[in-house]
Amino acid sequence: MRNSFLEKITNMVNHDHDENLREIDVEDRGGNSNVPQGDNWMEEETSEGQLMVDMYQTPDEIVIQTMVAGVKLDDLNVSIGRDMVTLKGRRETQKNVDEEDFFYQELYWGSFSRTILLPSEIDVDAAVASEKNGLLTLKLPKVDKERQTKLKIKSH
Repeated sequence: MRNSFLEKITNMVNHDHDENLREIDVEDRGGNSNVPQGDNWMEEETSEGQLMVDMYQTPDEIVIQTMVAGVKLDDLNVSIGRDMVTLKGRRETQKNVDEEDFFYQELYWGSFSRTILLPSEIDVDAAVASEKNGLLTLKLPKVDKERQTKLKIKSH
């Protein structure tokens, strides 16, 4: 899998892509750059964009947050499993400006996706997703593997 645009411009490696890639020190700027050379290196990657996320835990849940400003909620798909979350969507651009009239064009438009492996199992049925001011928040309750209950035996 190719490096994302952010990885290209910061010269960092995302280990989600390939576990065999070596980590590159940000200070290593001598001829070891992974940034493609030439005039069209930005157009080289035409596949999906990748969402940046924050993921943290509380004692009871895993929380994932990402910015989805400009994305219609109907164009956003969140799939969850017991140990993985996949976010997919599309941010549509307004095609009312000619390409040559732009001074800067830095926003990402088009399809994006991100699959996140979770550090612990979650209760899929109790998961909640909410969006406010462009911030998508997923609250994923952890499965308590040590919790035990007494099972009543029915007599027939």
